[in-house]
This record gives sequence, C-alpha cells and structure tokens, in this order.
Amino acid sequence: MNFEILLPFKVFASRMPVLNITVETPGGSFGLLPNRLDCIMPLVPGILRYVTAGNEEVYIAVDQGMLVKTGPDVVISVRHAIGGVDLGRLQEAVEKEFLNLDEREKSVRTALAKLESSFIRRYMELHHA
Repeated sequence: MNFEILLPFKVFASRMPVLNITVETPGGSFGLLPNRLDCIMPLVPGILRYVTAGNEEVYIAVDQGMLVKTGPDVVISVRHAIGGVDLGRLQEAVEKEFLNLDEREKSVRTALAKLESSFIRRYMELHHA
C-alpha cells in the first residue's frame, strides 16, 4: 500500500510500500491490509501503527481526522501528528496534547457562542426599540 499522513499545512509522512496499518476509530482499533476494500473512516486521537516492507514497525501519535483507502492508496488527514519518539512517550503525547486541544477548542466554542447570543440579543433589542 502507498501511505500518506497529511496535516493542514504539510505532508507529515509519505511511505511506500506499507504492509499493514492499524488506526484508532470511534469503534476501537482497526487494521488495514493491502486487499481491503475501499473505505472511509473517522479517526480518534491515538497511536497509529504501520509496518514497512522491511518489517519495521513505526508508531505515530495522531489527532482526530479521517482515513481514506482507495485501491492501493491510504491517505490519513489529521490536525496534528507526532512521531520519532518511543511508544511510551507517544501515549503521553496523545493524552497531554491532543485531548487537551479538544478541551481548549470546546472552551473557545463556548465563548464564541456566548458572544453570538449576546450580539443577537442586543440586535433584537435595538430592532424592536
């Protein structure tokens, strides 16, 4: 399989050939082999694992995103990815970085919702006055 990990601003990794890939989905771990039917699946923050043609196992921490498999090509698009460190540190990275990002994003969304509702309320007050 040909394999790429895409971030919003660059290509994080591009490997070929890859023998198998294991990702984390909302339903649990999911493995892909070369003859798997084409598919699209959401990914949750976790550890992605793939095996190169030289039987080397590579682990990468990824944030939530999407996986698309079409023929021999597998493309994973995520917001953040961390590689090049040992497996134990990758798990820590997922817990600290990616799960905390979700909490920060939720608080930003909450603040924006409050601003929007305040704006709408004041607009309605001016409109009815």
